Amino acid sequence: MVNILGKTIMTLNINGENKEVAAKPSDILLNTLRNELGLTGAKPSCENGDCGSCTILVDGWPIKSCLMLTVEAIGKKIMTVEGLEDAPIQKAFVEKWGFQCGYCTSGFLMVCHALANIHPDANDYVIQEWLQSNICRCTGYEEIKNAIKSIM
Repeated sequence: MVNILGKTIMTLNINGENKEVAAKPSDILLNTLRNELGLTGAKPSCENGDCGSCTILVDGWPIKSCLMLTVEAIGKKIMTVEGLEDAPIQKAFVEKWGFQCGYCTSGFLMVCHALANIHPDANDYVIQEWLQSNICRCTGYEEIKNAIKSIM
């Protein structure tokens, strides 16, 4: 790491590739992903961890990128929605109408992708618990539940 005018050059593993970014110690990962790396799939919304629109995976687990400092991502494997590369959950969301306006969709895709990997035999209770981490104002969540169930 090198300090340059209040910013530090650091290497992050994003979607399987090492990327150098310049960030201040106070920069949140959401802003670094969007502004420094052009990865705009994680959406800014509440910016306090309530809505889940900015959800990414960190070492395979869903994390709200508005709550994580960029510097905390050093040495971790970060996956954004851009890194899913035709994951089964993406097709399921299309086939089961798991989205409406689309603003929250990337966060839900990341949560559902992680759920399918971590709990491939999840029951309705586990699915509901995991989906509570994200908010959608357009759907009744049934389509999202149907999408995740279709790949399990």
